[in-house]
Amino acid sequence: MFFGRDKTTMPAPEDALPGRSDYDFPIPERHTVLGSPIQEPFPEGIEVAYFALGCFWGAERLFWNLDGVYTTAVGYQNGFTPFPTYEEVCSGKTGHAEAVLVAFDPEKVPYEKLLEVFFTEHDPTQGMRQGNDVGTQYRSAIFTVGERQKEVAEMARDTYQRALSERGLGEITTEIEPAGPFYYAEGPHQQYLDKVPNGYCGLAGTGVACQVPLAGGPA
Repeated sequence: MFFGRDKTTMPAPEDALPGRSDYDFPIPERHTVLGSPIQEPFPEGIEVAYFALGCFWGAERLFWNLDGVYTTAVGYQNGFTPFPTYEEVCSGKTGHAEAVLVAFDPEKVPYEKLLEVFFTEHDPTQGMRQGNDVGTQYRSAIFTVGERQKEVAEMARDTYQRALSERGLGEITTEIEPAGPFYYAEGPHQQYLDKVPNGYCGLAGTGVACQVPLAGGPA
């Protein structure tokens, strides 16, 4: 069924792997750097955002280093296969992106700041790849929670596109979609670069900084 299929082409829902009804591996309880729980419920006032910007090992570290971030986790999102495994996602047959959950205190780090990190620290013009990492799981995406996140994400994308165009760089391919279920990745992938400090991180930005004006109003 998948013979010869380009891994940069999303599978049709009916062709995706079937998955399962629950996780077949344990999910760690706490963040190895921050010490906080990585699964909800989170404390009152903590909001959640989801980003996909290539290999999730390096992407997660970008966010846990921000003051005001309560916790982070890596997982699989906005595909078709329920409760997938890493190997299944890497096959390109689930439709999921490698994603990062960011639980944050908006009084300390606004959503706009998270978007600045997102756009600045990877190349959002590459389509279904990020550097040498090729496949639908490495696509650039912002999975939004609520209308305000959608509006601010679209504003940030347009602002950054103007900055890229002024430098003669390409068109942003970042998907902005409502967040679907976030399926946690296996334990060894959580906070991977804390466990393996010299481990692989293939993220590289365009060299153009992204500055997002505060939009104001509740999330």
